[in-house]
Amino acid sequence: MPHPFRLRAAALTACAVLLPALLAGCAGEDDEPAEDLTRQKLDWKACPAPDEAQGGGSSPSPLPGARGAWECATMKAPLDWADPDGDTIELALIRARSSGPAGERIGSLIFNFGGPGGSGVTTLPAFGQDYATLRTRYDLVSFDPRGVGRSAPVTCQDDQQLDEHFQQDGTPDDSAERTELLDSTEEFNAACEDNSGRILPHVRTTDAARDLDLMRQVLGDDRLYYFGISYGTELGGVYAHLFPDKVGRAVFDAVVDAAQNSEQASLGQARGFQLALDNYAEDCVSGTEECPVGDSVQDVQDRIAKLLKDLDSRPVPGIFPRQLTETMATSGIAQALYSQDFWPFLTDGLEQAYDGDGTILMVLADSMNGRSENGEYSNLVPANTAISCADAKPRYTPADVERLLPEFRKASPLFGDFMAWGMITCTDWAVRGAADHPDVSAPGAAPILVIGNTGDPATPYEGARSMARALGEGVGVELTYKGQGHGAYNSEDTCVRNAVHGYLLDGTVPPAGTVCPDRAGTPSRPTRKRSSERFPQASPVDAGTAYHGRDAVRRT
Repeated sequence: MPHPFRLRAAALTACAVLLPALLAGCAGEDDEPAEDLTRQKLDWKACPAPDEAQGGGSSPSPLPGARGAWECATMKAPLDWADPDGDTIELALIRARSSGPAGERIGSLIFNFGGPGGSGVTTLPAFGQDYATLRTRYDLVSFDPRGVGRSAPVTCQDDQQLDEHFQQDGTPDDSAERTELLDSTEEFNAACEDNSGRILPHVRTTDAARDLDLMRQVLGDDRLYYFGISYGTELGGVYAHLFPDKVGRAVFDAVVDAAQNSEQASLGQARGFQLALDNYAEDCVSGTEECPVGDSVQDVQDRIAKLLKDLDSRPVPGIFPRQLTETMATSGIAQALYSQDFWPFLTDGLEQAYDGDGTILMVLADSMNGRSENGEYSNLVPANTAISCADAKPRYTPADVERLLPEFRKASPLFGDFMAWGMITCTDWAVRGAADHPDVSAPGAAPILVIGNTGDPATPYEGARSMARALGEGVGVELTYKGQGHGAYNSEDTCVRNAVHGYLLDGTVPPAGTVCPDRAGTPSRPTRKRSSERFPQASPVDAGTAYHGRDAVRRT
């Protein structure tokens, strides 16, 4: 079973990405020498509709104004960077050309929205208008990293098997349930090896970083201009370590703590999601309207805990024919904590579940797991698992989890067990993990703006300071955003945006230690609507999806 929230993570900044993880690209083979790959010409064409691996949907709508059409292309890269003259794969790219005068164009600004496993090909156009200011001087570019979407996608189980997989009890209470969980994990991992054995050894973040540098050259830039969110910050940090002299201007938002191993990251996420739940409960009970899910912060938490305990033995109807289990409900709650904008969904979902209807929480859980309304799964979870397990060296046993459970439960009574048991994801993985944690030291690199959000559940605030320190003196420039949710730029906070725009557009580095307010104070709680008004046909697309990097429970 994939690490509980490893994906979301994936996804977009302040709102935890309000759309499913769609993708684009396909694998291919070629004997073209690696030295010729830097001179390849990209054949940009109108973008096709996303396929099943990308999450489905329609072709992206153009941005306003001239040159607003989205264009797609594929770029060849070595399958194995240790054998650059060998076979190649094709990586899917998307761009919207700069809207400003040609003489003011800086280059291509490449985005990675997280996961790992999130598709830039589908996420960027969904949020392209949010980056309109940056587009005045950059082509907006993103891509499906290797193993994702159409870029040599990792595939594991079919849709029916995945439905059963996500219904599996992720917090076993006895030996029988532990055996079932271990068997489910082993079956999933074996299916990945059977169906994707060729690509599994080559989806490490170091491989993606080398792809990123090839992309920079093919796009014609002397330096990399980059915007990384959630896991995208880890990818950016690894790139800076490998190619410090090629860093141009880069922003890291919703920052992964690159100094942590899997256990430390999972424990940090347990604390982060507990903090977000505390903040949600405080917001609910302190509003002018009566909080329908509890009378106090403790009451809200107690009632949620009771709901999950009841669901463990007695699931309730969800989206027919599936039932809302304890694990699905926990995933749905976590999904809603990715953004303060999702808190009303959580309130309605809890209220509904207390009355025996699990529809809304299941919609949120489906969004977390990459399941579309028609029952098809993107390859978000397989890609996330493959990249995470190829990167992370530790392999945990049930005995390790049992030993660590008290510490995890102390960190979060609600999410502790879920996070702890998620650490067995890579136990039987076919590929050996690369390292305890990534190396992001980048002495000599240009300044990188590192933004931490004090209320971030998936990539806790402390990670920004750790990343800035690890990048090195004069490289990592830390900025603090006092807010809620996963990420800062898409909170629309003027202070954050001015800092990002000043750096990326004009090269003005903000003072280290800059602190930005939370949306001019405490934002008002949105007027509560009935769930039927916000979830037409209970579509997970309407609920939105947050898939950021391997931080959100190692799904960010």
